[in-house]
Amino acid sequence: MKSVFFGAVSATALIASAVHAEPQAEVLHWWTSGGEAKSVAVLQEEFASKGGTWTDMPVAGGGGDAAMTALRARVLSGNAPTAVQLKGPAIQEWYEEGVLADISAVAEAQGWADVLPASIAGHMKCEGTWCAAPVNVHRVDWIWANADVLEANGIEMPTTWDEFNAAADKLAAAGVIPLAHGGQAWQDATVFEAVALGILGPDGFRKAFVDLDMDTLKSDEMKAVFDQMRTMRGYVDENFSGRDWNLATAMVMNGEAAFQIMGDWAKGEFMAAGKVPGEDFLCASVPGDGFLYNVDSFAMFNVDGDDKKAGQDLLAELIVGQNFQKVFNLNKGSIPARIDVPLDEFDSCAHLSAKDMSESSDNGSLLPSYAHGMALRGAQSGAITDVVTAHFNSDMSSDEAVNMLADAVANSM
Repeated sequence: MKSVFFGAVSATALIASAVHAEPQAEVLHWWTSGGEAKSVAVLQEEFASKGGTWTDMPVAGGGGDAAMTALRARVLSGNAPTAVQLKGPAIQEWYEEGVLADISAVAEAQGWADVLPASIAGHMKCEGTWCAAPVNVHRVDWIWANADVLEANGIEMPTTWDEFNAAADKLAAAGVIPLAHGGQAWQDATVFEAVALGILGPDGFRKAFVDLDMDTLKSDEMKAVFDQMRTMRGYVDENFSGRDWNLATAMVMNGEAAFQIMGDWAKGEFMAAGKVPGEDFLCASVPGDGFLYNVDSFAMFNVDGDDKKAGQDLLAELIVGQNFQKVFNLNKGSIPARIDVPLDEFDSCAHLSAKDMSESSDNGSLLPSYAHGMALRGAQSGAITDVVTAHFNSDMSSDEAVNMLADAVANSM
């Protein structure tokens, strides 16, 4: 039988019966695109190198909806996977159903509380116990651009929404698609919350999409957010409906489009294609202050068998370990959740992200993404996105959208 080594601290400190079991893990996730698949392969390889046997259960679909449907079917049948890609309030929702395992022994042995930002660590805990392991920190509020297209048209990265609109008008006049976008609800929501952060500011964003404050949801500033979304609807091409996010990224890569507003998983696609940040493509935060985060994480489900429990302990330790945090995030486009991982090998966009995250954490503007399941539970976030998508794909006025938004949120609570 293969020996299992959990590290200097935890090899003897964790469950004694699991130390002699061969780690087994069936892992459900939705990382199936180029950059994502390459990233999860890193974890598979490291798990195998420690004597583990990994059974992969990928479920395609960038937003993870299909994966959650598959998960619910497995749990209801009494056959939960060992580990599942979960994030935000969804972790607590599954905990409340009594199906999550406690991984506090690993977290405490490895000192997670000392190396994770407090706001990120809070998402990983369920009533004080550690119930999930963070993989990374994605920034959602990025603008990506094709460097050659901008240079050819005399355009610099915009720092205000007025500058963005002026650049987009100039690009459109030159026959370039200003904004690469995929007409899927979660992509609409991604652009919407990036615009909202810039126009509402961090405090207004928190009130609207974390606290669900009705005055903010119905404010003139929120109308201005929908006004900007209406303007941006004119900057996408007519074939945007249903397009996957990575195909929109490819439009920027090949010069068909100039900009994309998307989280930094898009950078993973650029990098996987051999593109160089600062030369082939440019990155900048969207206009305005603040930092919207989307943290990928894995929750461990209650399973029988020492081999599976050993697999959970090993997975949890590897996921938050310095080596995996470095190698994985170099592939994925995100930055490590751990604050003590050296960034020497990371690109300029990652350095900007880490700098902004640290500053935002200090000044209170490090905010959870509503569009990516970090800020709200499913009913509330779904209600908001339904309105965002309905507005983006119709002639609905901003006044109508704000009233519909307030009603939808009220009815979802």
